[in-house]
Amino acid sequence: MTTFETLEQLLAKRILVLDGAMGTMVQRRKLSEADFRGARFAAHSHDLKGNNDVLVLTRPDVIAEIHAEYLEAGADIIETNTFSAQAVSQADYGLEAVSYELNFEAAKLARRVTDEWTAKTPERPRFVAGSIGPTTKTLSISPDVNNPAFRAITFDAMKDAFKEQVRGLIDGGSHVLLVETQIDTLNAKAALVAVEEAFDEAGIRLPLMVSATLTDLSGRTLSGQTLDAFYVSIEHCKPFSVGLNCALGARQMRPYLADLARTVPGHVSCYPNAGLPNAFGEYDETPDETAALVKDFADSGFVNIIGGCCGTTPDHIRAIARAVDGVRPRSSGIGDRGSGIGDPFDSAQGRQGSALRLTTLSGLEPLVIRPDSNFQMIGERTNVTGSKKFERLVKARDWAGAATVALDQVRGGANIIDVNMDEGMLDSEACMTEFLNYIGTEPEIARLPIMIDSSKWSVIEAGLKCVQGKAIVNSISLKEGEADFLAKARTVRRYGAAMIVMAFDEKGQADTAERKLAICTRAYRLLTEQAGVDPSDIIFDPNILAIATGLEEHNDYGKYFIEATRLIKQACPGVKISGG
Repeated sequence: MTTFETLEQLLAKRILVLDGAMGTMVQRRKLSEADFRGARFAAHSHDLKGNNDVLVLTRPDVIAEIHAEYLEAGADIIETNTFSAQAVSQADYGLEAVSYELNFEAAKLARRVTDEWTAKTPERPRFVAGSIGPTTKTLSISPDVNNPAFRAITFDAMKDAFKEQVRGLIDGGSHVLLVETQIDTLNAKAALVAVEEAFDEAGIRLPLMVSATLTDLSGRTLSGQTLDAFYVSIEHCKPFSVGLNCALGARQMRPYLADLARTVPGHVSCYPNAGLPNAFGEYDETPDETAALVKDFADSGFVNIIGGCCGTTPDHIRAIARAVDGVRPRSSGIGDRGSGIGDPFDSAQGRQGSALRLTTLSGLEPLVIRPDSNFQMIGERTNVTGSKKFERLVKARDWAGAATVALDQVRGGANIIDVNMDEGMLDSEACMTEFLNYIGTEPEIARLPIMIDSSKWSVIEAGLKCVQGKAIVNSISLKEGEADFLAKARTVRRYGAAMIVMAFDEKGQADTAERKLAICTRAYRLLTEQAGVDPSDIIFDPNILAIATGLEEHNDYGKYFIEATRLIKQACPGVKISGG
């Protein structure tokens, strides 16, 4: 039986319990600098005290004891001691080179302890979740107040660091991967791309848990996204569970967890702090207080997996395990996309068999295209080939001025912002990156989904690495054949974007309604059957072509577009059509 199957069987019967804080327990041991250094790092150039991750190499006995305490308290799942064990965070300690080893040894250590407990209680198997934290840098926020477009790290560097971590966690024997405490959705996307690449290379797939952190009572992540928009941005990875952890105590977290439980079709996890920290940065909430609040989560049908974060101890986990014992887990199934997202399925299509997902995009906030939605207006003035003003501002690297063009479109009623940097005299990849980074820090603009528009695939990929929400790629087509088309579609899907597909194949651009239909139905089959793309993420552009030119051969182009739209919608359920 696979880990997926075992977990599903258990979750059908009861709520699973995650462990509590590792840092809190390490602090209780009052370890010295010598403990962190051990013999191996005795002469290391950096101070290591506070780098809890290195203890799996220098004091594995301490970490094993903590794991065992949580298992004895009733935890079903323990996290590896690897929250900051990727190269980005380990650079602060000069230990980038041992990142893989830290993760491998941490997973191996946790696996040894869980295997011992599973052997003792075979009726209650225990699991290791490979912990993947947010790193010490962010991809959506500039650390330079004078330069909103600046980033301290690139997407690729972040992704590569995560990938090395993930390889170690897989090789060390983790049952599950946990991308947790995500304060910036673009960081989470880098981790998820890394996970997918590592899965492909290892030839295996593990259940993937994703947990966001709402940094205050605004209900948004540090990078500004609402919880709904966060879920829309990461749901493409088909997570085993989605949840909340850290920053807030259970009392403050409750309304957001309730929203998430209405939104997520799959399993929901939650592991809050032991209340809010006091003036000394310590946590005063007692195990019984935490357990009572968490029991309310269970009784309300919000959770499938529950545990504790900062300030929680084995005593908290013991109290939580007792509190949720015998309480039915949340029923997984179709969520209703609470907090404004609404039903993720088109009720007009029914809920049995032929149910179709609604097209859902996101910036800092979600955009749902429903059957009764009006036309979605795409702002195309942020296009160097369509706006002389925008082109002039981009060539001058006047990003503040260029952003005002986007802002005017937002205030003019645009639902989506199209960005195109295709101009021969520009470094299009660099311009796309800088502009998207800049407007990503402007909340009024960034709340809308972005359409990344280019005829150069390298520019599209550069854009995908800058957008934390669920974007639209404009565009891909069958022009270069099926292999190229599928490769690009899979990449777009891996980054969590929707895609515009042109009615264009190896023979050229479609003109008649029949050709438009034939190309689009062929593309639809390839995307849905081979690339794993949901129909709701496909937007066909059947090419209006040139109309009102006075040339007789153009007279029927508008009519062909309208007719093709009707035929494509009939033949390709769930797709959307764009035109202009």
